[in-house]
Amino acid sequence: MIRLLTIDGYRKRAQALALEGLEQGVAVRMAETLCEGVRYLLDAPVSLVLAEAGVLRLAKGEQARLFEVVAPGVPVILTVDAGAKVEDLVDLELQGFRVMSRPFALRDLLAKVERPGKTVPSRGGARARVEALCG
Repeated sequence: MIRLLTIDGYRKRAQALALEGLEQGVAVRMAETLCEGVRYLLDAPVSLVLAEAGVLRLAKGEQARLFEVVAPGVPVILTVDAGAKVEDLVDLELQGFRVMSRPFALRDLLAKVERPGKTVPSRGGARARVEALCG
């Protein structure tokens, strides 16, 4: 089963994705903040992370490294508004993120990822880094 973590401050959008996931056999966990999301990654396995680009709290490169420490090998897709600048999208992709414009269907999201990964819970060094970021 694919386990998707969505990090999005807009609850209705996250809930709609979760309902779509139920219909397609995808388990969706919702987090409203980046800190809530990375804490969840420390304790539960996921196959895919979907985060709203606006929730990033660190520089893009640092954020990409944090996700790699907390969820090694798990694809991270950032969502952006449909009218986002091409330069911004390229910058995000150069930092290691996959990028999708909203709106999108869950099947399109899953198609963008060749093979979702799987995290293993509780990595000690990652936990300290998350606590330093989130308090």
